[in-house]
Amino acid sequence: MDIQIATLCDFAADYNGKMVLSGTFDTLAAQALPVVHPQCCLALRLCITPEDNGQHKFSVNIIDSDGNSLDDKMPIDADMPVELPDNVPFMTRNLVLNLQGLKFQDAGFYSIDISIDDELIQRLPLRIVKVDKEQQQPA
Repeated sequence: MDIQIATLCDFAADYNGKMVLSGTFDTLAAQALPVVHPQCCLALRLCITPEDNGQHKFSVNIIDSDGNSLDDKMPIDADMPVELPDNVPFMTRNLVLNLQGLKFQDAGFYSIDISIDDELIQRLPLRIVKVDKEQQQPA
């Protein structure tokens, strides 16, 4: 099982098998800390082959630079059954995880860890930057 797309974004949707993304990002600017990011999405596109048939555990964990989970709701775990029809060499599936009310206590580096069957398969970096009110964008 391969991840073809993995990104944080403002909006994501699956439209007839097509991934629709808007506003991908890897940095959030905050005028004060802690900061609560009201809403974002983790958008994933998985490529599945017959070797992946069976039951799998899918997990997402947002961690700080010390490896601690962002909050007590993490990690987010889900069962992920995979069964490809006969004679199908691969399939792709879009997954959109809507994340609301993410609270970041401190500026710094965070990671979005994506695991399948307890194996880390993708790590997305996320930077939280404290900015002055006059500053438009983080450096």
